[in-house]
Amino acid sequence: MAFRSRTLRRSGLVIAPAIAALALSVVGTSTVTAAARPQSHPVTPAVGMHPHLVSAGAALSTSGQVKFGCQTVRPGRLTCYGPDQIRAAYSIQPLLNAGNDGRGRTIVIVDAYSPTGAASDLAHFDSVWGLPAPNLTIVAPQGGTAWDPTDPNQVGWGEETNLDLQWAHSVAPGAKIVLVQANSSQDADILAATKWAVDNRVGDVISQSFGEAESCVDPTLLAQEHQMFADATRKGITLIASAGDQGSAQPTCDNTSYILSASSPASDPLVLGVGGTSLSADLTTGAYGSETVWNESNPFDSAGGGGYSTVYSRPNYQGDAVQGSARGVPDVSYNGGINNGVLGYLGPQLLGPYAGWYIFGGTSAGSPQWAGLTAIGAQMAHRRLGLLNVTLYDVANSERYGRYFHDITVGDNSYNPVDYPTISIPGYAAGPGWDAASGLGTPIASNLVPFLARSVS
Repeated sequence: MAFRSRTLRRSGLVIAPAIAALALSVVGTSTVTAAARPQSHPVTPAVGMHPHLVSAGAALSTSGQVKFGCQTVRPGRLTCYGPDQIRAAYSIQPLLNAGNDGRGRTIVIVDAYSPTGAASDLAHFDSVWGLPAPNLTIVAPQGGTAWDPTDPNQVGWGEETNLDLQWAHSVAPGAKIVLVQANSSQDADILAATKWAVDNRVGDVISQSFGEAESCVDPTLLAQEHQMFADATRKGITLIASAGDQGSAQPTCDNTSYILSASSPASDPLVLGVGGTSLSADLTTGAYGSETVWNESNPFDSAGGGGYSTVYSRPNYQGDAVQGSARGVPDVSYNGGINNGVLGYLGPQLLGPYAGWYIFGGTSAGSPQWAGLTAIGAQMAHRRLGLLNVTLYDVANSERYGRYFHDITVGDNSYNPVDYPTISIPGYAAGPGWDAASGLGTPIASNLVPFLARSVS
C-alpha cells in the first residue's frame, strides 16, 4: 500500500470445510465453515485513504545524472530514492550487471479499473531513469470499465497501478509485465481478475498491493480465494501481497475506526506477506546504512503492517520462527517509509494539471519489488519458484541468515495516528530473527536470489 491504506472491505472470517481440508498441511487445524452467499464490498486502493502524496518537484540534471531535490539532505524536508539507490541498497545491481534482469519471465500486477496513461507514464519513468522499454501487456479479462478521472476511487487505483508498474520494472527491467485490471474495486471483481491470471497461467509471480482486516473478509470469498491460491501454488506461481499500512491495525469493516488485525490476503499461508521498513541509505550512491520498522503514525498516519491471523493456524514452515499457534505476518519486509520513499511519475491523463513526480511510501512499494526479485530468481532457475516461504524460513533457522537478510531489530508497528488521537492500537516490537513488525527482514538480493534459484533447480 502506498502512503495510505487500501481497505478491502468484506465480512466474515471463515473458510469452507473443503478448502480447510486442502489447507490442513499448511494451516494446521482450521475448523471454520463457509457462509451460503458471498458479500462483495468496495475496495479502497492503497493510496486512497489519507492525502499524503508528496510532490517531488521537477527532475534536475547534475553531471549527466538525474537528481531530485529530495535526493539531497535538506533539514526538515522529506528525502527520497530513485531506482539506482534502491538497487544499490538491497544489492540488486550485481544481479543486473550479470544479465539477471528477469528476462524470459512474467510478473502479473493485479489492480482495479482501467486508468488511462499507465503505459505512457511508465515510458516516461523509464526515459528519465534510463531504463529499457518495458514488455507491458494490459488486459481487462472482465471487459474493463470506462475511465472516470473525476472519481477519486478510480484515481487512487491509477496511482497504485503506476507505482506497481514502475517499481516492478525498476527491479526486473527485463521481465514481461502483465497488468490485470479488475472491472471495479468490488472484492469479487478483484478475485475474478486474479483467478483469471491463475487459471490461464499468465505469469510466474503475482503481486497484490492491497489488503483488509481478516474479520471483514466474506467467508465464501475467502474460501474461493484460498482455493485459487492453492491452485496457483500447484502451478508453481509465487503469490506476494502487501501486509498493510496501519501497523498492527486495520480499518473496521465500516471504515469508521481501527482494530488490531492482520491483513488479508497477506495472511494466507500460501502468500508471501511483505511488511515495511524505513531505509537509511546514501542519497547519492545508495549504499546501505540501516533500517528500522516503518512507523510514521505521526505525521503520516502510516506504519508497516504485521500481526497474527485469526483465520489461519501457524503453518509448518513458521514452526521454529513464530511463537504461538497462529500464522504470523509479515514474512519479509522492504522499504516503505514516506520519508526516504521512492519516486514515481503520475501523468496528465491521471492527475491532469497536478501531474508530476511524487514520493511514494507504503508496503505496496515492496510487493512489486519482491515480485521483481522473484522474476530474476525464476530466470536464473529456468523455472517458476513457486511458494518461497518454506525456503525463506529454512534460511532464517540457519547460520546463513545474515548472509541473505538484513535483520531488522529496532522499532515497532504500534498504530497511534496523529489524525485520530483517540485511537491507539498496540503493536509488535522488532527483535532478532522473525518478528511481527518486520518479518524475516529485507533482502540482500545478490546472495538471496541466487540461493532461491538454486533451491528449486
